[in-house]
Amino acid sequence: MFAITHCAAGCGKPAISGSALCAVHVQNLTEEGQRIADYIAKNKIIENLNAQGLKFSGIDFSDHHFNECSFSNAVFTNCSFRAVRMRMVFLDFSVLSSCVFSNADFRYVSLAGASIENCKFEGSELLDINFNGAEIKNTVYNDNNLYNSRFIEAGLSDVNIINCNLKRVNFCKTRQKELNFKSSNTAEAIFNMEDID
Repeated sequence: MFAITHCAAGCGKPAISGSALCAVHVQNLTEEGQRIADYIAKNKIIENLNAQGLKFSGIDFSDHHFNECSFSNAVFTNCSFRAVRMRMVFLDFSVLSSCVFSNADFRYVSLAGASIENCKFEGSELLDINFNGAEIKNTVYNDNNLYNSRFIEAGLSDVNIINCNLKRVNFCKTRQKELNFKSSNTAEAIFNMEDID
């Protein structure tokens, strides 16, 4: 896991990679976000990066590999994650708005408590992903392998989960409104705690 350097301001939060301060205490949050985006643009393999609390708009993260990174509480607007590979990445409590995740390969990624709206997850491997408590609206999950992922207590509103592998996917206690599972193997998903073996 990434090495944590605490914020020099003494707040106890992790400092942004390449900075002595966290997102709360940096002088210019926009400049810090751009600095991290420039670093990502120059490096296809990103490891041990801490970008907690930063904002990214219109950034193309396509074809990058992220290993053991933290984007907790970050904001992503109109970003592309095409063919991105993520392993052990934290996006918990992040905001994802109008982002595209196609042909992505995510494993052991946490999106717990995230706000996901107007996003597209298509043709991707989303294995062992934690969507627990996330608020997901007007989002498409088409042609994905979601094996062993969890949506426990998530809010799902106007969400399409079409032609997806749902084997061992946990939907216990989800709040559902206009949820479409067309051509997905819902019989192999978990909707009640009693069904967990």
